[in-house]
Amino acid sequence: MPFLAFLLFLAADDPADTLARELKKMLDVFVTVDREAADPVTPDVAFYQGAIPGMLRTLDPHSIFFDPGQYEQLKQMEKSERKGFGSIVSVLPGRVIVLQTMPGTPSAKSGLAAGDEILAINGYVLARLEFEQLVQLLSEARQRPALLDVRRPGNARILRFTLTPELVDSPSVDRAFSVAPGIGYLRITSFDEGTGKLVKTTIEKLGGENLKGLVMDLRDDPGGVAQAAVETASLFLQPDQLVFSIKGRSAKSEEVRVPKNSKPYTFPVAILINGKSASASEIVTGAMQDHDRATVLGEPSYGKGLVQNVYPLSSNSGVALTIAFYYTPSGRSIQHPLHGGTLDVTTSTPQGVFHTDAGRMVRGGGGIEPDEVIHPPQFSRLAMVLDASGSLTSFAGEYVQTHPIKEDFQVTPAILDELQVFLSARDIRPSVGDWLSHREWIQSRLKQDVLNLSFGVAKGDEVEMQRDPMVQRAVAILRSPR
Repeated sequence: MPFLAFLLFLAADDPADTLARELKKMLDVFVTVDREAADPVTPDVAFYQGAIPGMLRTLDPHSIFFDPGQYEQLKQMEKSERKGFGSIVSVLPGRVIVLQTMPGTPSAKSGLAAGDEILAINGYVLARLEFEQLVQLLSEARQRPALLDVRRPGNARILRFTLTPELVDSPSVDRAFSVAPGIGYLRITSFDEGTGKLVKTTIEKLGGENLKGLVMDLRDDPGGVAQAAVETASLFLQPDQLVFSIKGRSAKSEEVRVPKNSKPYTFPVAILINGKSASASEIVTGAMQDHDRATVLGEPSYGKGLVQNVYPLSSNSGVALTIAFYYTPSGRSIQHPLHGGTLDVTTSTPQGVFHTDAGRMVRGGGGIEPDEVIHPPQFSRLAMVLDASGSLTSFAGEYVQTHPIKEDFQVTPAILDELQVFLSARDIRPSVGDWLSHREWIQSRLKQDVLNLSFGVAKGDEVEMQRDPMVQRAVAILRSPR
């Protein structure tokens, strides 16, 4: 019932009387629909999913209403808590393979183990589902008890596990290791209340001020709390430097700066972004780029620079409303131009060329343009077959069941011979030329999967970063003389 929303916006000489009359009209419409419509309409559906979202759509695409369930989920996200089973899985078309179960979580308590393949969830056979359906089923399964049918490598019997979801701690800095001698790598998946402190703690574990450089990975980071972005940027920027400014129609203009008592790190930094880096990620990246404090690599960011406040409402619901825009220190608007609605920033979003502190040119108009554009590598046909079929992960699962694995594990020629036999039995028979040209990639991917299943995905990610072109380019830049 979105058509009801316009009733709230009719102007009149006496706003209070007019509002009362128009609200009565809306209620009259609901009563009529409830009494006469072919299908019954509950108040929750009519207002939570119809009238209120319809009203917000006339403002801008990012103003959102949260029903009680969504509002509770939002509060959990701000605390870095997620409801789930505590397992990390590899999701393939029609297949889900467990890579790791976190200690003390429902997955670990139930006996689920790395290498297990989930065949069915609550009676739904995964092999029959499209990829999007599979992802949706996994998301829904984390909200209530789930019955899993599981195949374990080396065991012909189908195992059955019942898992009950619990609140699982989900740290916003989920990866940190040395990616090259003296150069640290950390990945930030979101900006939550404790992210700034967690980044600092992680840097200290990597070597602190003794680091020769840091790769900060913000790819796929949707952002979060603006204050967390300020705290993170303040770890690298000079005291009193501008982090961002806020400008809006009714909101008071504001400049947010690095605290005067901050003691920043001085080692060089490279930041990785892509099209899913948004909001607080863009605040950090834009500030570091404008002050010439970091080299930005990857793909242009998403362009979400709206200042939003979340207002609690009755019945434990809430609404996120756009009140202003974020601007980088050089004056670039982070927000991509919006068209239509009451919030049209087509003309208010600065376009064209801006300049960093050192006079370098950076482009405005929405999102953050990297200093060097690097696209993810394109998969070859053989790589796509091996990846989509899960063949390497399946082979790794069987291999770790029968071989002791050490942290310095390497894929030997003998293991590659075993893999070829395994693939041939599954009708995957690459030509000699294809095999030789992909040999290095196959060794790396297989090593990653073996370490994933033996020591957890963090260890496997270290292997992946060694072949990641963005990470390797960042390392080369950080190593180069300045």
